[in-house]
Amino acid sequence: MKLIDKKDTIFVAGHTGMVGSALVKELLKKGYNKLYLPTRKELDLLNNEAVKEWFKKKKPKVVILAAAKVGGIEANSKYPADFILQNLKIQTNVIENSWESNVKRFLFFGSSCIYPKFSPQPIKEEYLLSGALEETNEPYAIAKIAGLKLCSALTRQHKFNAISLMPTNLYGPGDNYNLYTSHVLPAFISRFHKAKIRGEKKVKCWGTGNPQREFLHVDDLANASIFVLENYSLNKKDSPENNMPELLNVGTGKDIKIKDLAHLIAKKIDYEGEVIWDSSKPDGTPKKLLDISRLKNLGWKSSISLEQGIEDTIKNYINDTKMGKIRN
Repeated sequence: MKLIDKKDTIFVAGHTGMVGSALVKELLKKGYNKLYLPTRKELDLLNNEAVKEWFKKKKPKVVILAAAKVGGIEANSKYPADFILQNLKIQTNVIENSWESNVKRFLFFGSSCIYPKFSPQPIKEEYLLSGALEETNEPYAIAKIAGLKLCSALTRQHKFNAISLMPTNLYGPGDNYNLYTSHVLPAFISRFHKAKIRGEKKVKCWGTGNPQREFLHVDDLANASIFVLENYSLNKKDSPENNMPELLNVGTGKDIKIKDLAHLIAKKIDYEGEVIWDSSKPDGTPKKLLDISRLKNLGWKSSISLEQGIEDTIKNYINDTKMGKIRN
């Protein structure tokens, strides 16, 4: 028996973002069409009173918190106060009001950056808080840890039916391609595409290119999210999942060197110039591969390969650029 029903009203917070829009698409595909999708103008998640009033009026049965302030190394380094403060406010407002409204199911998204910088590889869920974080995204990571710990505490003390997913690096339709605030994969797509159009002979990339990263297509995350909402609960007394941790990693189980990622994207875009690495810029965590065995043992695994996902994402990027949705 599934733990959510097609009749349930579902609030997707952050539905216009990359993760939120993928979730909406997947929910509709699976027949969940009673969705609450308020705009930022209709509901300011930073305003607790506004969130409280909205929950009293709408009374959603299921809440998915996909809203967050996100960015790459440069944005995190430049605006640390914004990343910790805004994320703490959004999370606390939505989580607390969901609990007080007695929602049926709640889903929270963390990030693989919550784990220590030098975690043993692959990273297991229990490595959380076992060491120091990567300095460049510490404020964002601390906010995310606070959110998942709040969900966990409410679950233990009040039987709040929440689960937290820790996705690896995400990419796909709706990504952020701003070179100052984006993550590495969309930044590469944007840089190499512009370089090709402008006939540039060289592209300079941050760091040494040696760190290794794992990448998950956002459509795979959306599929995994609905899978856990339907099948997984920490409150099922007679379930083997009772011994499961407060969070679940979501990834592919495969990583790639940033240098190899750059060359793969350049090849897919048909950029034939030289790639130069600026080692004066930070690399971030040297390796970040998630242990996905727990979610895999529950019956879910990713289905979109990195190569296919990148091809589809490049096509989407070029199409959106032509239509003016992305400004170069």
